[in-house]
Amino acid sequence: MLRRILPHSGAAALRAAIPTQTSRTLFPCLHHTTRNYSIKAPHAASATPPGIDIDPSKLIIEETKTPGKLQNPEELVFGKTFTDHMLTIEWTQKDGWLNPQIKPYQNLSLDPATCVFHYAFECFEGMKAYKDAKGQIRLFRPDKNMARFNKSAARIALPTFDPQAVIDLIARFVKLESRFIPEKRGYSLYLRPTMIGTQKTLGISPPGSALLYVIASPVGPYYPTGFKAVSLEATDYAVRAWPGGVGDKKLGANYAPCIVPQKEAMSRGFQQNLWLFGEEEYVTEVGTMNFFVAFKDKKTGQKELVTAPLDGTILEGVTRDSVLSLAREKLVPEGWKISERKFTMKEMDEAAQEGRLIEAFGAGTAAIVSPVRHISWKGKLVHCGLKDHEETGELTMRVKNWMEARQYGDEEHEWSYICN
Repeated sequence: MLRRILPHSGAAALRAAIPTQTSRTLFPCLHHTTRNYSIKAPHAASATPPGIDIDPSKLIIEETKTPGKLQNPEELVFGKTFTDHMLTIEWTQKDGWLNPQIKPYQNLSLDPATCVFHYAFECFEGMKAYKDAKGQIRLFRPDKNMARFNKSAARIALPTFDPQAVIDLIARFVKLESRFIPEKRGYSLYLRPTMIGTQKTLGISPPGSALLYVIASPVGPYYPTGFKAVSLEATDYAVRAWPGGVGDKKLGANYAPCIVPQKEAMSRGFQQNLWLFGEEEYVTEVGTMNFFVAFKDKKTGQKELVTAPLDGTILEGVTRDSVLSLAREKLVPEGWKISERKFTMKEMDEAAQEGRLIEAFGAGTAAIVSPVRHISWKGKLVHCGLKDHEETGELTMRVKNWMEARQYGDEEHEWSYICN
C-alpha cells in the first residue's frame, strides 16, 4: 500500500489509497473540515495537590541595600530598565510550592542541563500596574492574566497555582516597587510573571522542579509623541499557530520563530506581520497582538467590529477581551454589530476597494491599541481607512480612552484591582 502512495502526495493520496472506513479510523484528521481546538488545560485545583499550594502569609522580604536611581520618565525604553526587586517562588514535585520571596533583583543560577534551555519549559504573562490620581496603585484584570498563566503552565507540564495567591503576592511586590511608577498619564509598571522548568536533566519528561518569578520594568507611552499608524505585510509563507498547537498559550516558544518573518517584513518597509492561515487566508493576529477590523455591511451599511474567534490558534488576549466587552457595552447601543468570527484577507481587500473598511488596529498590553494604515497583500496595498494625514481613526482613539479610564481609575470598575 505504501508503494502505491509514494508517487502521489498529501491527504488526497492517502484517501485514494486507503478504504474510506479504514482511513476514518486511522487518519480522522483527513476528514475534518473544521479547525480543531487545542487541548484544554486542567483546572488549577486538580493539578496542584491540596496543602502544598502557594501561601502568601509565608512571604519573606529581603529589601535591597543599594536602591537604584530613578530614570527620567521621558527616557524610558520598553523593557530596558528594571526595578530593585523580584518576586520568586520555587516548586518541587516532592514539597510543592515553597515559601515565596521578594529579594533584590539578581541573576538566576541554573545548571547548563536545566530543562528550560533544552525543551522550552517556559511560559509568561504581560500585565501592568498603574498609579491613579490619588496615588493608589492598580492592577488591570489580574484574574485574567493568572487564569491564562495557569493554562499555559498546565499545557507544558509545569505546576499550576492558586490565582488569588499570586495576585496578592504581585500586589505586595508592586507596592514595594511603587516609586518606579511615574505619576504621569500614559506611564505604568510593566510586570512579567514567568515560570520555567528548573530540573537538571536531558530526559524529556515533566519537570520535577520549577521557578515562578516576577520582574518589573517602568514604561512610558507606547507612542510617546502620539499614535503612529503601522504598515503590515500579510504573511502566508510562515505560520504563527495551527489547530491543535499552542498558539492560544503564552509560551516563549511561540515568539522566537516570529522574529525572522518580522525582519523579512521590515526589510521590505513594513513594521509587522499580519499572520494569515490556510488556503482561505484567514486573518488571525498582527505581530504579537490580536487584530480588529471595523467594516460597513455591504447591504445594510451597519457597522461591524470584527476579530478572529478563539478557535485554539488565537491568543486569549486580556486587552482583546476588554475591547470586546467595552464595544458591546458602548457601541451596540449606537447600532454596531460586534463579532468574533473568521474573516479573510480577500474580504478585507474587497471592503477596502468598496470604501467599507473603516479602521483596523492591533490590541495588546503594551500599546493598548495600535492603528494600521495599510497591508501589503499579493503585491498591492490594502488601505485600512486612514487618510494620508491621519495616524489613527476615531474608533481606535475611543477604545484607547475607554481602556485608560478603567486602567487609571478615572472610571471605577471591577476590572481595576487596587493594591492595598
